[in-house]
Amino acid sequence: MGNGFKIIICCALWLFAHAAASHAGEAGREQGLGTNLAGLLDYAREHNPEFAAMRYEADAAAQRVQPAAALPDPVLRTELMDITNRDMDKNPSLLPSQVGSTRYTFTQGVPWFGKRDLKREAAEAGAEQARGRTAATWAELAMQIKSAYAQYYQVAGSRKITRDLLDLVVQMEKVAQVRYANGLAAQQDAVRAQVEQTAMKTELVALDNTRRQIEARLNALLSRPAVMPFAAPQALRGIPATASLKNHTALENRIREHNPDLFVDEAGIRASEKNRDLAYKNRYPDFALGVSPTQIGSGVREWGVMVELNIPLQQEARRSQERESEAMLAAAKARKEATANRILSLLAENLAGLDAAQRIELLISSSLLPQANVAFESALTGYQTGRVDFAALLDASRQILNARLETLKAQTDAQMRLAEIERLLGEDI
Repeated sequence: MGNGFKIIICCALWLFAHAAASHAGEAGREQGLGTNLAGLLDYAREHNPEFAAMRYEADAAAQRVQPAAALPDPVLRTELMDITNRDMDKNPSLLPSQVGSTRYTFTQGVPWFGKRDLKREAAEAGAEQARGRTAATWAELAMQIKSAYAQYYQVAGSRKITRDLLDLVVQMEKVAQVRYANGLAAQQDAVRAQVEQTAMKTELVALDNTRRQIEARLNALLSRPAVMPFAAPQALRGIPATASLKNHTALENRIREHNPDLFVDEAGIRASEKNRDLAYKNRYPDFALGVSPTQIGSGVREWGVMVELNIPLQQEARRSQERESEAMLAAAKARKEATANRILSLLAENLAGLDAAQRIELLISSSLLPQANVAFESALTGYQTGRVDFAALLDASRQILNARLETLKAQTDAQMRLAEIERLLGEDI
């Protein structure tokens, strides 16, 4: 008894430690969520309810394939004949051995040749549509997370840049106050520096509000409480080589092969084709096969077999169903063509936007930003020596701020364009 109790205690302690370790790991994962994009995508794949619902629907559609091709349930019918056993004064009986005869009929419905295969193939196409919709849901969700993360990174970077410039303006105010104390500058210079600091602090408040809005959007995508915080973002993804993005033909082929919306439309065409073929098969009758033993007394004395056919007399109704199936097939094909045109147009648009964002970033980082830094250093030296007024120095600091913010904006725009291109491709580049 003592040893058994010790074993129970040890097991309980192990389970408690394991649960605590799992909880600590999950807490650590939550704490580091937001540092990179991969962690957000992994979390969304596990927790997003919309994506989970689409997975369940795809599983449900897959379960419809086998029943679609199954035979209908057989039917057993029992008929009690002459329940008074030829004696009208006798009380009727429901016991098979005490009536005149009992007929048992066992029938099995059988569709016309090929109908079961067509039903199974139509159900398989429906299951493929469900899988395609699941992939499309994930592609859309991933695109939204990638775009939101890029904006989150932009806001974090903008706050850092604005704080750096605010510190710089604070130093400029100190320089202005020293020059004013020595009678070399007007008091207005220090006042203008303070006004500029207030404007930057106002911008920081606006950026903080934008950050909270983006965090709420990300939390919704990840199915977390709206006010849950995120860790500071560390870096953006790298943009693929320009050559791979300029090969429009290769990208178009990848879209035709992997885009989930086109996959759904293609599966819809296959389902419409099978339903059309099934509509034409309905010109032929279904039938039922049966066997019928007859019990007289306590033994079976007769056997019978039967074949039952439904007579397809309503031909006009069948012609309407066939025309409907043809129209649905034509609509499915037109829908796929419209989807392809829309997707290829979006591809060209986002490729152009990505190229423009990369070129803008290159121009700013290689030309505008170095020039703004040189202009500021020159203005600062000129102000210290009295050759440049304070307004020119502030303008030079604003140029640095705007150049750095525009660089960050171009990087963010490129990331959002890349996210949209990957959504169209149905896979990461």
